[in-house]
Amino acid sequence: LLLLGAIAGTYELEGVLAAGERVTNHALYPPMLGLILLGAFTKSAQLPFHVWLPEAMAAPTPVSAYLHSATMVKAGIFLLARLHPAIAGGPGWVEVVAGTGLLTMVVAAYLAIFQSDLKGLLAYSTISHLGLITFLLGLAAPLAAVAAVFHVVNHATFKASLFMAAGIIDHETGTRDMRVLNGLARHMPHTALLAIVSASAMAGVPLLNGFLSKEMFFEEAIALDHGTVGRWTVGVLAALGAVFSVTYSLRFIHQTFFAGDGTGMPRAPHEPPRWMRVPVEVLATACVVVGLLPALVMGPLLAAAARPVVGGELPPYSLAIWHGFTLPLLMSGVALAGGLLLYLRLRERLDTPVIQRLARTRRHLYAQAVRGLVQGARHLTGALEHGGLRRSLPLFVVTVLVLGLVPGLGEGWRPGPIDPGPALDPASVAIWSVLVIATLATVALHRRRFVTLVLLGVVGLVVTLAFVGLSAPDLALTQLLVETVTVLLLLLALRHLPQVGAPSSRTARRSRDAALAALVGLGTAGLAWLVLTRPVEGISRYFVEHSKPLGGGTNIVNVILVDFRGFDTLGEITVLAIAALGVFALLTGVRLGSTAPMRRARDRYPLLLATVSRPLLPLMLLSSVFLLLRGHNLPGGGFIAGLLAASALTLQYIASGADWTLERLRPSFRRWAAAGLLLALVTGMGAWAFGAPFLSMTYTYVEWPVVGRFELATALLFDLGVFVTVVGAVLLILTRLGTMVPPAPDQANGREEGPWQP
Repeated sequence: LLLLGAIAGTYELEGVLAAGERVTNHALYPPMLGLILLGAFTKSAQLPFHVWLPEAMAAPTPVSAYLHSATMVKAGIFLLARLHPAIAGGPGWVEVVAGTGLLTMVVAAYLAIFQSDLKGLLAYSTISHLGLITFLLGLAAPLAAVAAVFHVVNHATFKASLFMAAGIIDHETGTRDMRVLNGLARHMPHTALLAIVSASAMAGVPLLNGFLSKEMFFEEAIALDHGTVGRWTVGVLAALGAVFSVTYSLRFIHQTFFAGDGTGMPRAPHEPPRWMRVPVEVLATACVVVGLLPALVMGPLLAAAARPVVGGELPPYSLAIWHGFTLPLLMSGVALAGGLLLYLRLRERLDTPVIQRLARTRRHLYAQAVRGLVQGARHLTGALEHGGLRRSLPLFVVTVLVLGLVPGLGEGWRPGPIDPGPALDPASVAIWSVLVIATLATVALHRRRFVTLVLLGVVGLVVTLAFVGLSAPDLALTQLLVETVTVLLLLLALRHLPQVGAPSSRTARRSRDAALAALVGLGTAGLAWLVLTRPVEGISRYFVEHSKPLGGGTNIVNVILVDFRGFDTLGEITVLAIAALGVFALLTGVRLGSTAPMRRARDRYPLLLATVSRPLLPLMLLSSVFLLLRGHNLPGGGFIAGLLAASALTLQYIASGADWTLERLRPSFRRWAAAGLLLALVTGMGAWAFGAPFLSMTYTYVEWPVVGRFELATALLFDLGVFVTVVGAVLLILTRLGTMVPPAPDQANGREEGPWQP
């Protein structure tokens, strides 16, 4: 479907259907068609993908009637029919689609003859009729498309009634095995009549609906323009499939209702309750009414259903019962006579041990194939993914490298015509050198976790300076505050981890990892170089032009976050809140042992840090409010302000301890996160009251005393929700990590430690 949309130039169905000529003449038509046919053929049980359908008959019979005659198995047929104006008629269409459909019709009809289970016979007959419809759609002819739609309706009618008749028989006799069923016409005459009518429609008996669409099938089969030999071959196969159809229909009728005296079944047969027969009566009546009055009953409905499949004006066709003595009529007569003779010839041999052994062998082979596939998938999964990052991560990196290199083969890796700009000045070289040195030092000293954390903070600081140099103040503020919160988080986590990491891996593995890292780094740098030297038409100009008139703000980044892509932001803060709740739940009640003895000391919290942090709190909170209010027009916003406020409050925990802080601040950070989410959600829903889409923002200007003209935007409420959510989620994580239950009594010296603070 992605290829089809790319070929057509649109993913709107109307545009795709109108681009039929472009699609069928495109170079990507063969792979696109192959993928769509693979999906359609497997869904609608075409050879060789038909084996799943007979094994899928475990549902109650009314469910089977619904799924296997009218809806589920026809989903692939529907796909071919709906896309018919766009994809039909291209190179290989007739040979692949019509050929597969005709082969499926004949083979499945032959296999249906030898089924002993009522639902098994109906399952194979369904496959055969699905093949008939696929064959008609594969002819890429307007009249064949009309015939296909007609048979979709007729098949749904008689096959659903037969499935429910099989359910009645199973319910009243206790079995669906035709080797046991016999003589039911004596005990269930009403049910027998209904089943005979539906089975006759399936066989194509005149004056029933199945006869009409099968006549159209014969007419299109012999009209296929593939030379004399091809026409005769198709005609013979079509007639042979019809002969087999009559044979299995006769077996369904004769062995179930007439052969025998109606004894030897698990339960004594009798007519079902009245309302159990009503659905079958409705459908069987429809088979007769459509067969007798096709133009009156089906004319307008068929035209309405077939017109989208044809993709234009319908061809001339007739739904009359009698068209004179024609070749299709002769083929129908041959099919009825041939089917009767074949059944008379085979009926004594259908239940022989040889036939039943063949049926069991087929099931055994199918089960063996499924088991083989499952075992192969299990071995492949075990080889690729065994839960260890040491194997999975390099495999992932190699895959990314290959996928990144393939599109650039040939001309793709040559730089474009644009000059990327002057060389770096000395200050920039110095800053980037610090970044490189800090990165290499992080790799070299990664086992010493505290040192690594400091070095990672240096890397983050240099990235912040890079954002400043590239005139991205919003990103710089966000990066700086994220680095601050991350360092605080990791500092709290390091308290419960060994100071030195596990020993390094083998030299060969380190060499492999170094090579992969170098390749990824060079590839990323090369990709950045290629992008910088090529003209790129992005969507940034749209936001630059419409940020102020549509969003009411001059800070384009913030307007995108709270207006143009507000739904993304809502999803992101939802994920943040869920993650915080997950951390809270996982760490609540956890007792983690310390890697070093805890010392009880009165100066656990340095006086200087505690003294400085307290006057900083109102200043930092005021600054966060300032960043929140100015965010719509100047660098700032709810996310940045929330990180700053969370850092200010976390600083109090670190400087003065949890007890001191909680005595003065008793918040429920879970409620904060929930309140922020609720405020953002209500702001989005408020747009509905004015007939606008969810999360549509608006703004106006008001005149305030002293302040003067002032902008008010609904985005501020949404940004406030982001602010409160970020504060609640970040503090929920940090405070829970910093106030976990202290370790159990020290086993080394046998004494119990006193209260522990972060």
